[in-house]
Amino acid sequence: MEEEGQQRWTADQVLALAPDASSRKAGAKLAAPAPWSGTGAAGPAVWGLCAGSGSNPYRTVIDTAGPGYKCSCPSRKFPCKHALGLLLLWSGGAVGPATPDSPPDWVAEWLDARRSRELATQDRPATGAVADPAAARQRAERRAQRV
Repeated sequence: MEEEGQQRWTADQVLALAPDASSRKAGAKLAAPAPWSGTGAAGPAVWGLCAGSGSNPYRTVIDTAGPGYKCSCPSRKFPCKHALGLLLLWSGGAVGPATPDSPPDWVAEWLDARRSRELATQDRPATGAVADPAAARQRAERRAQRV
């Protein structure tokens, strides 16, 4: 059952976000339930804990409205393989709706901070018009085709 206002992405849409081929491959390997625990989805948020090489699992949260990603892993790629794996798991229907007592505090804190930054950005006056509206439109069309 999908959460209200949250439409699941296709695997192709998820993989289009990958920064490179190795991230796509690594993310696909993590698109299985085995390494994941504490997964959930509510509104635009999808989250989970992924077992890694350390003693603590990686905390991964995605804001599908942005999209935006946060993971406690040390990767410098965005989205990281954990975010891609979790999104693939979610797109396949393996991440269900959140329980009544979720999302966890770490998810809610990240989402709240993200929303606060968005509101602060919206309150700023515009710095100027788009230099080339036709070029901006073309970039937006290419971006939409990739997603």
